[in-house]
Amino acid sequence: MVFTGLIEAVGKVQRIEQMDEESENGGWSVLLSTTQELLSDCHNGDSIAINGTCLTVVSFEEKTFKVGLAPETLQRTNLGELRVGDSVNLERAMQVGTRLGGHIVQGHVDTTTRIKEVTNDGASLRYKFEIPPKQHGRENIAPYIIPKGYITIDGASLTVTYVDARDKSFGVMLIPYTQSSITLSQKKAGHTVNLEVDMVGKYVENAVEALFEEAENVDGEGKHTPHGKRIALEGFVERAVERVLERKGIIGKAAQLLGR
Repeated sequence: MVFTGLIEAVGKVQRIEQMDEESENGGWSVLLSTTQELLSDCHNGDSIAINGTCLTVVSFEEKTFKVGLAPETLQRTNLGELRVGDSVNLERAMQVGTRLGGHIVQGHVDTTTRIKEVTNDGASLRYKFEIPPKQHGRENIAPYIIPKGYITIDGASLTVTYVDARDKSFGVMLIPYTQSSITLSQKKAGHTVNLEVDMVGKYVENAVEALFEEAENVDGEGKHTPHGKRIALEGFVERAVERVLERKGIIGKAAQLLGR
């Protein structure tokens, strides 16, 4: 299941029940209220992202639905801080043919962080967040947060406005429309949010690492040497440049001029 990061509705927590640890391994059962439209085509077993966390609908009525939160989910996301009356961002899983207005969101929260500062900028709001350090069981997400790149905050697809490596912080801005559409505008400094970085960055990193692995034996030593890594990186860059030039037709024109 994937999502777009475009919040469809803001729901409200109506009830939280502790699950029986012996029969259901603990966790919570949470009842939420939302719009009738969001549940108009709902079925038991459907996926709905709650604050960016992909969860399964176990039952529903006209304007309410119930999900189960496993202990792992409560520990790794800010859903463990929910209280009755809290508002949450909601989005149904993307269907085939849906316009992708945000970016591809998996609904798998990478980590959580805290809001450091909220400031007004005209009618807009600027948010400053901590870049969380690598923790046990959680990866280092700092390399995937880049200026003008995408990041998912409590399920909402937002654009990173800046990254400060020395201060270990990054920021986003909310225009008035976005403020009225998501729960972030209700949060203040010190509040916790869920983060999911853009999966494209992870795929690119894996591709580059695979190239380095191919270069292990390039100098016969059978290990990642600076020489082997340099050759692998040079080859990667050369192929990328060639593809761009081919798409622009520059390589073809050059070949014609050279009589090839």
